[in-house]
Amino acid sequence: AGRAPYRTHSCNALRLSHVGERVKLSGWVQVARDMNHFAFVDLRDRYGITQIVFQNPSPGYETAKSLGREFVIEIEGVVVERISKNKQRTTGDVEVQADSVKVLNEAKTPPFLIQDQTDAQEEIRMQYRYLDIRRNPVKEGLLLRNKVTSIVRNHLNSMDFCEIETPMLIKSTPEGARDFVVPSRMNPGQFYALPQSPQTFKQVLMVAGMDRYFQIVKCFRDEELRADRQPEFTQIDCEMSFVTQEDILATFETLMRRVFLEVVGNDLCPEGARFRRMEYSEAMRDYGIDKPDLRYDMKLADLTALVKGQGSTDGFPIFKEAGLVIGLCVPTYGTWGTKKVKGLEKRAQTEAGAKAMIWVKCESVSVAGKEKLDSSVKGKYTNDEVLQWCKLAKAKDGDLLCIFAGGAGKLADQTREVCGKWRHIMGTDLGYRSKGFNALWVVNFPLLEWDEDADRYVAKHHPFTSSHPEDAHLLATDPGSVRANAYDMVINGVEVGGGSIRIFDREVQMKTFELLGFTREEAQKQFGFLLGAFEFGAPPHGGLAFGLDRICTILGGATSIRNYIAFPKNNMGRDMMIDSPSPITPEQLAELSIKTDLPPPKAAEETKAAAKK
Repeated sequence: AGRAPYRTHSCNALRLSHVGERVKLSGWVQVARDMNHFAFVDLRDRYGITQIVFQNPSPGYETAKSLGREFVIEIEGVVVERISKNKQRTTGDVEVQADSVKVLNEAKTPPFLIQDQTDAQEEIRMQYRYLDIRRNPVKEGLLLRNKVTSIVRNHLNSMDFCEIETPMLIKSTPEGARDFVVPSRMNPGQFYALPQSPQTFKQVLMVAGMDRYFQIVKCFRDEELRADRQPEFTQIDCEMSFVTQEDILATFETLMRRVFLEVVGNDLCPEGARFRRMEYSEAMRDYGIDKPDLRYDMKLADLTALVKGQGSTDGFPIFKEAGLVIGLCVPTYGTWGTKKVKGLEKRAQTEAGAKAMIWVKCESVSVAGKEKLDSSVKGKYTNDEVLQWCKLAKAKDGDLLCIFAGGAGKLADQTREVCGKWRHIMGTDLGYRSKGFNALWVVNFPLLEWDEDADRYVAKHHPFTSSHPEDAHLLATDPGSVRANAYDMVINGVEVGGGSIRIFDREVQMKTFELLGFTREEAQKQFGFLLGAFEFGAPPHGGLAFGLDRICTILGGATSIRNYIAFPKNNMGRDMMIDSPSPITPEQLAELSIKTDLPPPKAAEETKAAAKK
């Protein structure tokens, strides 16, 4: 007949209504305490914790008092009401008075505490990830991720989207980030690439008439890592036929509203309105970044014309030589002491990439004739000149006006990006970014960017993005001013998804490749399958991809996507648990027709050190 069940209930199931029932529970020992007359065991599984009591004497007492942390046990007994109830637990009104215990597996003493607040460094936790996952913060992160993917699948299936898998072994392309490559044993000297996204395959699926596609898919990029980036990551990848930009935006903001409502009770549009649409140019002008956090104001102010028209600028090279001067007001920091404010100058350089930061403490600016200012340019500009800056920047009493300057043209974009980073840093410091949710679409990005090193245009997104309908005529005469029919969804200052309306005409796609520096032969060699597909009736189509890891991080209120990935890599791209990547045998290398040419040890160490920074 086989073994009896290991449990009748989970460790989170028992309530007062179960008092008097005989039950069997199995799980891990969170803690065991011997009180002489009784032994108490907190028994834990994925669902919760139940207190188990062994009386002295009783059949299981001697075993219970010797149990160690993380032993796997099975107990049997009767549910009783607790005298001293624990209001911090859902099972805190009851306990199980056990009369039998069986040790299913003993455990070594764990290298760190299996509890919400642990004493372990992240590297140790990643090495023993199977123990780390037993902790509530990591476990809850994985359960949240599961809930998100379930909602996504249910929602898209209800809208006639078809989930279709695309290949993992594909062709390497020179555009974008570095590929992870896989050698082919059966084709010596040739390599597959792991997909950075299923971009061309989903477009081919539209040509194939599948109309609505989605996939929750692993993607791979060989690039430097950080808190919100892993070498392998997961996308919610989607594509639709016969759609406009607005069709895409309406479809997928509905999806995100449902995800946020069901997971955290916030539908991102409390009054039922649609997400805000913000032009890329407006985002860069007012916030210095293409993914602004709109939970707080702190807009940028262009001070260039004002500063350039002031007499004192001739004696101040930072402003005299600048092509752009931007200021932003940070509330309350104008009341800080000078020494503390000077500390912000260093942070602006190290954290935001600024060359320098000019500051003005606006202690009092609201009452004419009674203004009180202090600044890092005292003695170089008059009080009246500095006051004009404060007024243009709409400074309030107690604000700190932070000013950044840089060159014109492409250097101006860099200055705005510094301001955008600084705005986010200051918003975080002030607590503006710790609560609530705000979602918007940033639309109509530049189609192309000029690469000084390569001396050619490169795609802002990817080479399959179509131009904005109003700008298509400029492709031949002024390609740098052409807007893309592209869009990013931004939530709380994080780009959670992005996409575009695609090119679906062969000749237009070929001309775009030529703008990006491809010869017709090179384009045919790299993307001939897609160009060929376009000759057989390609429909208008578009789509986007969401970053599942980032969405989970926002929903969970965490700072790193690693909390929502079962087995993440560290900053060197290593899996600490399985010790990967690792060398392969000479026999394997020979079978693959590969010889390795490793850098000298010193160069390898320098590469590791740079990656850690």
